[in-house]
Amino acid sequence: MSVGLQSVPRAPGRVPLLGHALKLWRDPLGFLTSLRETGELVQVHLGTMPVYVATSAELIHEVTVGQARSFEKGRLFDRLRPLAGNGLATANGEVHRKHRRLIQPMFHPQRITAYAEIMSGNARALAESWTPGQEVELEQAMAEYAIETLASTLFSLDIGLPAVEAVRRNLPVVLKNMLIRAASPKFLDRLPIRANRDFDTAAATLREVIDEVVAATRETGRTDRDDLLTVLLAARDAETGESLTDTEVRDELSTILFAGAETTASTLAWAFHELARHPEVEKQLVTEIEEVVGDRPVAIEDVPRLVTVRRVLDEVIRLHGVTLLMRRATAPVELGGHTLPAGTEVAFSLYAMHRDPDLYPEPERFDPDRWLPERRAGTARRAYIPFGAGNRKCIGDAFVWTEATIALATILARWRLRPVPGHTPREVASAVAHPDRVPMTVLPRNA
Repeated sequence: MSVGLQSVPRAPGRVPLLGHALKLWRDPLGFLTSLRETGELVQVHLGTMPVYVATSAELIHEVTVGQARSFEKGRLFDRLRPLAGNGLATANGEVHRKHRRLIQPMFHPQRITAYAEIMSGNARALAESWTPGQEVELEQAMAEYAIETLASTLFSLDIGLPAVEAVRRNLPVVLKNMLIRAASPKFLDRLPIRANRDFDTAAATLREVIDEVVAATRETGRTDRDDLLTVLLAARDAETGESLTDTEVRDELSTILFAGAETTASTLAWAFHELARHPEVEKQLVTEIEEVVGDRPVAIEDVPRLVTVRRVLDEVIRLHGVTLLMRRATAPVELGGHTLPAGTEVAFSLYAMHRDPDLYPEPERFDPDRWLPERRAGTARRAYIPFGAGNRKCIGDAFVWTEATIALATILARWRLRPVPGHTPREVASAVAHPDRVPMTVLPRNA
């Protein structure tokens, strides 16, 4: 028997008007992780609006898969719509289904194979740009690699150079402020503070430059290029014969940029940080890379054979994953013994779920061997969903896995990266829990 929402326990620390926004600002990751202590379904207030946070793997599965048809994208994505438009990340209903049908072929294994050559070339260029003893801000270097790779696959080089430069310059500003903006009461957007000005300027610049590149590409009339923009402009829905408008293409390109850049950069930066702290794991990886790849460039066929690399990436993403996602009930829903009326906002944190000690023994410990087949079998499949689940699962997950694997293997084969004394990386909540800074010294692998 279900009961109403009045019996859902409320998270401690609510203040008038702001609700729990202060706790989210001050320590978003700690706050989200603490909610499981309050209950399986917990009431949190963003400003004066109640949001019901699912903290268990079972309830998150119900929201994303079991009862997914009763939910649409929620307030978090409404707040991102001025930035990402009506792309896959924010679209609902038939628009989402139509766009996913059109875009899915662009992440087909054959296309990932073509993109892998670009990923490998960019990773080699990055590795060759370093010199022995150089100090590198690794989080920044990995962000530049991810943005360069996305831009190289999104835009043809001759037309897309202004967009590439704009993305390099403005995307980090947008990502830095995105989660706080999305989770804050809307009236705070109007405060004349630098964070708001920087966010609004960077977002407007990105939209404008991508619009210009879309229009320029459309005017050429060329369909022989293999970049995502050209393919998007030429795509036709198999069921309706419709194509995307220029605005819809812009929104999808923006969505891919926002979703793909930070995830890859953060994962790689954390991976190198953890490997420096666990030299025995690094040694396993280097041995595997030597056996699988040897002295040649990393290729797409190497990716599934680099199983130890995959375990490391799995563990990094478990530890530093997606911060917060939201859904809105479109019909009455039974969840955790409670009846949620239509319009109820529901949230969940993959970061917090992946650190649940009931799911992962010693959850704070970096342990890639927890993903060995014999140990992984003991982890419920629905307890690890790094890219979401159900019909809203990230469409570019294979792209990110391939890109991160190639970069890690390429750089590790050539360099040992060691922490610069005096700084320990700190988690910063954005779309994912990325590191603030990862200063490292580059040393030759075979000195």
